[in-house]
Amino acid sequence: MKRFLLTELPIKNKTIFLRVDYNVPFSEGKIIDNTKIKASLPTIRYLLQNNCKIILATHFGRPKGFSTEYSVKPLVKELQKLLPTRRIVKLNDCLGKKVLETIRQGKPQTIFMLENLRFYPEEEKNDSFFAHSLANLAELYVNDAFGVAHRKHASVCAITEFLPSAPGLLLETEIRSLSQALNPEKPSVWIMGGAKLDKIALLERALKKYDYVLIGGALAFSFLKAKGIPVGASKTDAASNEVARKILNSKYASKIVLPVDFAVAETFSPRAKVSTVEYNQIQPHQVALDLGTKTIALFRKYLSSAKTIVWNGPLGYVEWAQFAVSTKEIARFLGKMEDSITIVGGGETAEAILKFHLHHKLTHVSTGGGAALEFLAEGDLPALQCLEKNYQKFRKRIPVVKQAN
Repeated sequence: MKRFLLTELPIKNKTIFLRVDYNVPFSEGKIIDNTKIKASLPTIRYLLQNNCKIILATHFGRPKGFSTEYSVKPLVKELQKLLPTRRIVKLNDCLGKKVLETIRQGKPQTIFMLENLRFYPEEEKNDSFFAHSLANLAELYVNDAFGVAHRKHASVCAITEFLPSAPGLLLETEIRSLSQALNPEKPSVWIMGGAKLDKIALLERALKKYDYVLIGGALAFSFLKAKGIPVGASKTDAASNEVARKILNSKYASKIVLPVDFAVAETFSPRAKVSTVEYNQIQPHQVALDLGTKTIALFRKYLSSAKTIVWNGPLGYVEWAQFAVSTKEIARFLGKMEDSITIVGGGETAEAILKFHLHHKLTHVSTGGGAALEFLAEGDLPALQCLEKNYQKFRKRIPVVKQAN
């Protein structure tokens, strides 16, 4: 189905409600990683070039009502560093007469930042009255918040009932890039790590569409246990074991590639002594926290001829450097595969890639965790469905801007 493009909407001199995802890592009053804020800059700059007033709206953390701890104030500070010559006005609320008057009296090319949307419980309830109040601040709506595109929230979905709407440049880039994974060029390999087998739809799509699925992280222990192989004190759970057993008894079992060795420790500690053991030699007192060197070599062998590679989930306990070896080594390997499409989805994996400074060497590292996984699993998202409905509603009322060749 069709949706408006940002370049088609008559945005010149308009007031734009721009939903962004600035829910960034934050500690002791400081932003740890501003990647998501930087990712929104192309859309912001495009709107400024068109003499727009911009109303920026985001959620930040999980506040329970109004809270200075979750104020957007540090986000405004960070954005001002990235746009030093632009006027950015922090508003003290999302709604109300004062907010509306301040925006209306503001000059074109001013950026207004609303307070945290989640200070209002109506945001997460997708409340139409709340969404209508937000829509009343602007003339057009742009969604550039890929990280919440899987959420049916008022500033993502309900607001599109009231204003002509389009995806921002980041949202379009995410969908275009991730779409390459839906019908992969062969040979194709999906790397799946992380802790749990709780993304059944994602795993099913991977097994149906991809030639091989390489299993790492704690996910591997469910498969080993399902085969009757002891995993020592390594993390596993009954529900995941049952799903793994069903997969191993299905027609897709031959596509599953399991580790052949692990880096193990006797204590769960960043300073623990590490040794490498075969996949079937993990002792009762040992916990496996990373893949071994033989498995890294095995995974490289499968990846070396792949044309499309999707990666979700770290391969080891990446929070501690000595157990981040396989994740870093596989990331480096993928970074050298210039003729292949390499896509990373999922928050933890993306964070690890950014930490290793390897994101620029891959085809696409998604800014959305859950949203990326849901799109890869389902091929659609609530935010996209709302934008498509919006096009059907407003297409006859909006003069589409003709693009020059």
